Amino acid sequence: MTAARTGSVTPDLTIGVVGPHDLVERVMLMGHGPTPVPSRLVAAAYRDEQEAADKVVRLGSGVDVCLFASPVPYDFARKAGVLTMPATYVPLNGAALQGALLRASLDERFDPSRVSIDVLGRAEVEEAYAEISLGTEQVHLREEAAGPGTLAAFHERLWRRGATTVAMTCVHATAERMEMAGVPTIRVRPTGAAIRSSLQTAALLGAHHRLEESQLVVVLVDVPTLRETPRRVTPRYWRDELKLALHRVLLQEAHRMNASVWPLDDHSYLVIATRGSVTASTEGFRTPPFVERVREELGLAIEVGIGMGRTAHEAENHARAALARSQSSQRAQGFALDRDGRALVPAPRTPPRNSQPQAKPKGLEILARLADKLGDQEQPLIVDAENAGKMLGVTPRTARRLLRTLVEEGLAWPLPPNRTPQPGRPRQLYRLIVEKLGPKANTS
Repeated sequence: MTAARTGSVTPDLTIGVVGPHDLVERVMLMGHGPTPVPSRLVAAAYRDEQEAADKVVRLGSGVDVCLFASPVPYDFARKAGVLTMPATYVPLNGAALQGALLRASLDERFDPSRVSIDVLGRAEVEEAYAEISLGTEQVHLREEAAGPGTLAAFHERLWRRGATTVAMTCVHATAERMEMAGVPTIRVRPTGAAIRSSLQTAALLGAHHRLEESQLVVVLVDVPTLRETPRRVTPRYWRDELKLALHRVLLQEAHRMNASVWPLDDHSYLVIATRGSVTASTEGFRTPPFVERVREELGLAIEVGIGMGRTAHEAENHARAALARSQSSQRAQGFALDRDGRALVPAPRTPPRNSQPQAKPKGLEILARLADKLGDQEQPLIVDAENAGKMLGVTPRTARRLLRTLVEEGLAWPLPPNRTPQPGRPRQLYRLIVEKLGPKANTS
């Protein structure tokens, strides 16, 4: 990195970049862009992924955080027990894998449906293939990280047997070995967007490490509607539109918190921020973040867990524990755990015996009546205003208002209008989130 300009603030945060020479150079060049806090980058390039642990040791206390160019060197360093500082890596799933598949499809020698892939998990590969409508029946995976020789032998054996047309590897040294052996090879390389986001995450991690009072905070956002609705029941475009809309809202809110957002899977997201920014957006951890805005704009109920820790791994584990605690108690409070795993906001006490029990909220009462009328079904319960009106004994206009109430309270989700060749307004369908009722009571 070049020296700071005269009059500018000299960055006191140092990020060590560990990876093969070409990826380290790429990260260093992109490091000139804006990051949440001023920082400088120190290169620690290697020729073989197994040198990653030694590079981390050499960096030592001279860096505040390590950014690995891929999950592979991070895994080697973690297993070697040399990570004494916060660390993160540039992911190779999602767009990176799809980019490799695109390169394979443009080469007439290769069949993207008959390949071997290393390091990446099965769920990540299946998701990437599903996005381009390809099956994975003839895709061979080696999910565990291993030495370059072991991975090269895995790919070469399959190719020589004719089981694959090309090998896709996340490991630089493995690619070199296979190219020397004459095995067709495509490297899975990180995207520019992933590098920029990882640099921001590394800067945040390093800032938290430098400031003891600014602990690392991981926020997990889970979407029950996406988790519990089977794909065969709801159209794929509806799920995709919902995920895009939710991701956009989370990005806007995270920007205000100076945080980063990562999709974890089909129904959850990970947000990395500072304790100070989360404290400000949650009124001192009294209300969960994102919940109200998502409900107001999308009519969607989400569940949130916040965790703090001395490392990213510890903070994420606490966030998962907080999310599970929040889901099991069905309360907003207790959604955040500190770095010792203790709840920041104690759960509310049991009401005194002489207090009057609260009446069931109106939305839950309506939902319970509709669920009772529809009876037990394996598929999600879907209604429109006309059918809901008949079941509730009200006019379609009143039923339409009641269904909107369910949406506002996160107890239903509006599906895309059911387009029919008949004239007039298309039917608006609603998916009832009956899971919010909890275990069914005996209504006999």
